[in-house]
Amino acid sequence: MRRETCVTAGASKGRVHSAASERIVVVTAGGDNPNIMINALAAHFADVVVLQEQPESKAVFLKRRARKLGWPTASGQLATMIASRIGKRFIRRRAEEIIREHGVSTAPSPSVAVHHVASINDAEGRARLVALRPAVVFLISCRMLKPETLAAIPCPVLNFHAGINPQYRGLMGGYWARVNNDLENFGATVHVVDEGVDTGAILYQSRQVPTRADTMHTYPLLQTAASTGIAIQAVEDALAGNLQPIDVPAASRQWYHPPLWTWVWNGARRRIW
Repeated sequence: MRRETCVTAGASKGRVHSAASERIVVVTAGGDNPNIMINALAAHFADVVVLQEQPESKAVFLKRRARKLGWPTASGQLATMIASRIGKRFIRRRAEEIIREHGVSTAPSPSVAVHHVASINDAEGRARLVALRPAVVFLISCRMLKPETLAAIPCPVLNFHAGINPQYRGLMGGYWARVNNDLENFGATVHVVDEGVDTGAILYQSRQVPTRADTMHTYPLLQTAASTGIAIQAVEDALAGNLQPIDVPAASRQWYHPPLWTWVWNGARRRIW
């Protein structure tokens, strides 16, 4: 594990928690990878609750992505997402192997309370979050927080990112590290949340070595399963008021899902799926 620690401006402007409360609120849209992280946190901390929002619709995703990258690229990225969902059924053995090797569980924990909201960014979602009186908010696989949502949270906000920041911000960090022959930067990051896309200050990072059996379907699972320790350490630091910044001198770039044609080309020619 390689440690790199930072604090963002938001975290340094008086964000404190009561010594009487050490509640960790995990915000997520749900899924196996978030369950792994929630279970790990719940095994280590006494008071973990989940605020689960509804997944964003594919129509909203497509329109937003098309405005930014154009309809052809956005449509190609959506096609890859659909193909990826279908392909998950073919990697069950490798997924089970990762889960077993790292001693994690994807099953929802019956001991962790789950509160459901439509979106963390609407008025109800913000109100429910504040009402839970968190000492730390931990994000994994959820919407980006809007500025007004982030401003309403009176405690450190951390995010688990399946990629090495700042080189692989955004989506599919493990996949792009492989495509770029940059296996030294195949890994995950826990960082403080600011208003940018994974631009918040880095707290901890972990590196993994994918096998030939790993694909886009298993990269995030591997990155998550191998990184519960850095998430726990970051939350401990936040509870102790001890988030320590470390500068990471590397080029910053945001990545997206590969369009279907890029994914197929890399898979057929380079065996990177």
